[in-house]
Amino acid sequence: MSYRGKRILDLAVAIPVAVVTAPVQVVVAGAIRGTMGKPVLFRQERPGLHGRTFTILKFRTMLSEEAAGSSDDAARLTSLGRVLRSTSLDELPTLWNVIRGDMSLVGPRPLLTAYLSRYSPEQARRHEARPGLTGLAQVKGRNSLSWEEKFRFDVQYVDSHTAIMDLRIMAATITAVLGRKGISAPDSATMPEFLGSAEAAPESHFV
Repeated sequence: MSYRGKRILDLAVAIPVAVVTAPVQVVVAGAIRGTMGKPVLFRQERPGLHGRTFTILKFRTMLSEEAAGSSDDAARLTSLGRVLRSTSLDELPTLWNVIRGDMSLVGPRPLLTAYLSRYSPEQARRHEARPGLTGLAQVKGRNSLSWEEKFRFDVQYVDSHTAIMDLRIMAATITAVLGRKGISAPDSATMPEFLGSAEAAPESHFV
């Protein structure tokens, strides 16, 4: 699918969804402000297309390490945060990343910048597509998959994505969210840190 066609699809879906969910976003923001205080939004630098960084926006789901008295994600994740993650409501602000062009609706999920130097050359190919709000790995198992399985699905998407595939992934995402499957990896609040595979990609891969 061409960039122009994918961009048209992104805007045709993301803008109406952002408008329709605006009241929900206001309610969620108020709940976060009332239970966790400021900031309401979580902002973090993530690698996008060709590894270029952008600031991702999500609703905050965790207390600060100081407030929680711990650096452990499970201890920092609040009751409200668990609900937001299990329903994917924490992802609603990310629609603005799609509208701005940082991301697409469908593509490999944007991970941490620290992972860039840990990918194998094949895994690093996941950055040949614009990152997505959802992706093939998300509908194939989400966090129940291993990192290696996720990256294989990411590269598969890079090599074979079409408009029809994107529509099917979006439809499957709704089912996955409603089913609340694969939210967390076993013995983890979210997903354990990716420490790298046998063959690491050089840091200059995206320069």
